[in-house]
Amino acid sequence: MSATRDCDLLVIGCGYLGERVAHRSQERGQTVSVLTRSAARADEFQGRGWNAVIGDVCVRESLESLPSARCVLWAVGFDRAATHSQEAVYVDGLANVCEILKGRCDTFVYISSSSVYGQSDGSWVDESSPTVPTQPGGQYCLRAERLVQEREPAARHRILRLSGIYGPNRLLSRVAALQAGETLSGSPAAWLNLIHVDDAAEAVDAVLASEGLSEFETFLVSDDRPLTRGDYYGRLAELVSAPVPRFDEDQTARRGSGGLNKRCSNRKLKSMTGWQPRYPSALEGLDALFA
Repeated sequence: MSATRDCDLLVIGCGYLGERVAHRSQERGQTVSVLTRSAARADEFQGRGWNAVIGDVCVRESLESLPSARCVLWAVGFDRAATHSQEAVYVDGLANVCEILKGRCDTFVYISSSSVYGQSDGSWVDESSPTVPTQPGGQYCLRAERLVQEREPAARHRILRLSGIYGPNRLLSRVAALQAGETLSGSPAAWLNLIHVDDAAEAVDAVLASEGLSEFETFLVSDDRPLTRGDYYGRLAELVSAPVPRFDEDQTARRGSGGLNKRCSNRKLKSMTGWQPRYPSALEGLDALFA
């Protein structure tokens, strides 16, 4: 039996995904604590009934007042406006949190990225596929995954490798580019692996609710049907009354491993937890967003 904890859920990185997971936990009657660097956000979170701790993962002494928790969710994104480097946040910051919370939580959920895979031939990948990331973000995520295993902040560890998250307020820059008729970089035949933010939050819940899992589990979190970039941006253009997208294959796309990228399988997540995405592909997700 686990020790008594100060809260049910502690969210490190209460942003686009973390905030939704916290809200869902509160709706189930669970107690929620969050870490934020912003005093204004702390006031906002306190107003929702969450215990807000002001601190910075890169400043170890600011984490001393973190509460113990039945579950800790690490969902930290990289803020390009901040002074810390990506490595400092993803690796060093995580090490600080693991050290502070060691023995003070029962389950540690680390939100990783499908960018840990470097495949670029359009092949399918799953949790057993080689992880040889080609981009710095993926390399830091893979180092962080290994750090969680080595530092063992909790008895149970869950690594969730998320595909690209989309959802409300996450499409504005691309919509503007399409409406302006700008040329998109990369090949229209390359694969996009995506997950709606609400489906991602439900995946976190499903993993936490599943019994019978081993102490350490890794899951790929992606929708059922990857799309080509041509299909995705073609549909988005239709929805916002933009011209048919044009692509420059001589320019490398901002995301992905280059070439045809890869296709992510969610088979393990579905079979072991019963999770089913509300939006089987981004086509259904986009239609819902613009309905």
